[in-house]
Amino acid sequence: MPGGTTRGARAGAVAALVAVALLATAACGVGEPAAPPTVTAAPDVAVPKAAPPDPVKPQPKPKPMPVVWPLNGKPTGTKKVPARPAVAVKIENSVQARPQSGLQQADIVWEQVVEGGISRYVAVYQSKLPGTVGPVRSVRPMDPAIVAPMRGILAYSGGQPPFIRAVGKAKVQSVTMDGGDPGFRRSGDRAAPHNVYGSVRSFAKQASKSRATPPPAQFSYAAKVGQGSAAKNDREGHVADVRLSPAQRTVWRWKAKTKTYARYDGSTPSISSGSQLRARNVLVLSVKMKNTKYRDPSGAPVPETQMVGSGKGVLLTRGKALNVSWSKKKTGKKIVLTTRGGDPVSLDPGNLWVELVPRDSGSWRVR
Repeated sequence: MPGGTTRGARAGAVAALVAVALLATAACGVGEPAAPPTVTAAPDVAVPKAAPPDPVKPQPKPKPMPVVWPLNGKPTGTKKVPARPAVAVKIENSVQARPQSGLQQADIVWEQVVEGGISRYVAVYQSKLPGTVGPVRSVRPMDPAIVAPMRGILAYSGGQPPFIRAVGKAKVQSVTMDGGDPGFRRSGDRAAPHNVYGSVRSFAKQASKSRATPPPAQFSYAAKVGQGSAAKNDREGHVADVRLSPAQRTVWRWKAKTKTYARYDGSTPSISSGSQLRARNVLVLSVKMKNTKYRDPSGAPVPETQMVGSGKGVLLTRGKALNVSWSKKKTGKKIVLTTRGGDPVSLDPGNLWVELVPRDSGSWRVR
C-alpha cells in the first residue's frame, strides 16, 4: 500500500536520527567525570629544618629547712638537734644574790614571785650548757608545771618534801644538792644560802636514758629575726615596766643597736657573768597566784603561781608589742599563745624571758 510505505520510511528515518543522537552523546562522554587538569610540577624549594628544642634545665633542689634549737628557734648548724635534755635550774634574784652567773646562756628564763615578794628564776638550758650558774636555790610549787612540758631535768638546792614530790609526780627528774647529786658547789665569796652554784654540763650528764633527748619546742618561732608576730605589728613596744610585787620591779628597755631588750631591776642594770642581761623576746603574762598552806623558814606563806589556766599578756619583740592570750590545759602541756583574735603567735628566733605577773597584785605598762 502506498500510504503504508510512506509511514514505514518515516519511522526508519526517526530511528536513524535517534541512533545518531545516542552515538553523539556517547562520544561526548555524558555522565562520566571530566578528565583531571594537567598539573605542572613546581620547582624544588629548600625547607629550613626546625631548631632543636632547648634542653630542659634541671630545677635546683629546694634548700632543706635548717635544723633549729627547739627552745630558741635558732639554727643549730648541724643535721640534727644534739641529743641532750632541757636542764632547768632554780636561780635566786634577791639583792644578796646579784649579780648572778650563767643567765645569759639560757634559752628561756621564767621570772616568778616567791615569799616576801622577791622573785626567782627558772632558767632553762639546751642550746648552751654553761659550766657555772647560780646562785641555785630551792624548788617552789609552780616549778613542776613550768618544767614538765620539756620532759627534762630540774636542778635545785633542795626544798620542802611536798614540793619535791610534786616534781616527781610531774614526771620531771630532780637533781638536788641536798640529795647528794654531783654538779653543785659552794662559793666562798658569798654567805649561805646565797652561795650555791652548779654546772649545767654536769646536770645534763645525769639525765636518765629516757630524758637524754631534745625537748619539744615550747613556743613557735618565725624562720628569721624580724618575722615574728610582734615584730610585724604596728604598735610600739620600747619599754615594758613590770611590777611583780612591791619588792620587785623589772624593766625591759629596747636597744636598737643590738636589737634586743636590756633588763633592769628597777633602775639598776641586771648583770650576769659580767654583762647586762638581754632578751630577743619578752613575754609578760597575767597569772593567778594564791598562798599555799606551807611557810618558809622565816614564817612567810609560800605562794603558788597558777600555771594551769588562761589569761592575757603582751609580747615584745624588735621594739614592737602585741597583745596576746595564753592558755595551758594541764601540768604537762605547754602554754599556747594566740592573738586576741585567736591566731597563732610566733616569736623571733632567739632567747625568751617570761614575766609571770600576779593578776591581783601585779601590773605592767608598755610604751
